Amino acid sequence: MILNDRIFHNGRRSLTISILAAGLLVAGCATTSEEEELSEMPIHTPVTVLEPIQRDFAEIRNGGVLRMITHYSSSTYFLNQGMEVGFEYELVREFARENDLALEVVIVGADENPFDLLNSGAGDVIAANYTITPERREVVNFTRPYNLVDQMLVFSTDLSPYPQTLEELSGSGIPVSVRRNSSYYVTLNKLIQEYDYDIEINLLPDALDTEAALVQVAEGNLLATVADDNMFNAANRYMEGLFPGPVIAEKDTIAWAIRSNAPDLEARMNRYLYKHFRFTEDRDRPRRSTFLNVLRRKYFEESRQIAEYYNPDWQYHGLGIISPYDELVKVVADSMDLDWLLLTALIAQESSFNPNSKSWAGAVGLMQVIPRFVEVEYEQLYDPKINLMTGARILKDHLRHYAYMDSTNQLAMALATYNVGLGHMADARRLVIDQNKDPNEWENVADALLKLMQRRYYQHARFGFARGIEPVQYVKEIKNRYRTYEAIIALAENQQRTGVTSLIGTNITRLP
Repeated sequence: MILNDRIFHNGRRSLTISILAAGLLVAGCATTSEEEELSEMPIHTPVTVLEPIQRDFAEIRNGGVLRMITHYSSSTYFLNQGMEVGFEYELVREFARENDLALEVVIVGADENPFDLLNSGAGDVIAANYTITPERREVVNFTRPYNLVDQMLVFSTDLSPYPQTLEELSGSGIPVSVRRNSSYYVTLNKLIQEYDYDIEINLLPDALDTEAALVQVAEGNLLATVADDNMFNAANRYMEGLFPGPVIAEKDTIAWAIRSNAPDLEARMNRYLYKHFRFTEDRDRPRRSTFLNVLRRKYFEESRQIAEYYNPDWQYHGLGIISPYDELVKVVADSMDLDWLLLTALIAQESSFNPNSKSWAGAVGLMQVIPRFVEVEYEQLYDPKINLMTGARILKDHLRHYAYMDSTNQLAMALATYNVGLGHMADARRLVIDQNKDPNEWENVADALLKLMQRRYYQHARFGFARGIEPVQYVKEIKNRYRTYEAIIALAENQQRTGVTSLIGTNITRLP
């Protein structure tokens, strides 16, 4: 294969996501002897990176990419028909757009701590429906809140009768399964300490997020867990087997986590969030923007995306994990010795997987092929297979054109050329040479493409003005999306290998 994982290496180790089978969940829960040890341990999230790297907004802006740390779930980030969606994703993406930044999604791996990822610089903001807690404030800062939620117990319908109150739960022997690094664990421990409740806590692997825990409860593998009310209400619309229990904490504030030494980023995010969420005199009735209300309805009430997320038969039973065109893309990529995930990321960028797409410049189909540049009849370019083969052949030609470069620069140059054309790329590389820099280094060429938007540079260029910001962002976004696709593939492959029922390809019964 011409392209492989090394092309996309960005200093972060390979990401593998695993969710344990139900039997392993039981084995991973705290035993009686372990509980004695746990009672002596601090209840805050364990971290290994105590000193955050220096990376404030200026460094982020220089790199042009904001990295969002999150989990793959319906309330944060997921793929819908190949496109990236999710409440947290769209909220962060709008911030990135307003600040002229590309957005990269960093999915937390099975053995990874999100706070370590943040402080080590693998990401810039944790956007994962996180409650602000004193324990978390010890290692990170939080932005102003953008949501209020209640924490509630959730029981399996296999359990009867259900505890109606915390007093009924106390001493019942019903284990409540939560992650140690969750705010739910902190809340349960405070209830035990303050009210002397006899509540049994079973610890889940950190890789099992709240939504995955709800799936396990719905299947009867766990008897009880804790969830925020908005997450429960969204899941309960599509999932059988859940019963709402009593609220254990009210009006928790939800915010983004950022490094403690990034005051400029924090200030900019606070200004952004203030436009969309602010408290009034009645704290229980905060004021939300139209944009935020639309997102809330879209992801926490009934919507097509959420319905398809919880009922993914169309996607995962033969059509593909990433998009409806996975199998076709794999065949075409294999025939041309290309990376199928690269082609998929390019299709997402070009057409959002719409085979009937047509741009203002006349480019058509999945890969937005311009008819006058190819020897294919116009109508045939709307055929997904023909369009994909034509576009892949063009990309392959660009890769050959830059074959003498190292793989990282080769890929970036080829993608940029696919977007802006050989002529503007040649102008940019000539400008790099004029500045006594290496024209085979993408960073130099990217800078030259931006300069070609200025008259003093483009007036001397053979092909004139180039909107250089577009190919520069284009390359960043495709590479960012590729890395995220890799993480999702790792999640799906691990579930298939272990036979685990979870949120990708799950077969649990869904409500209509």
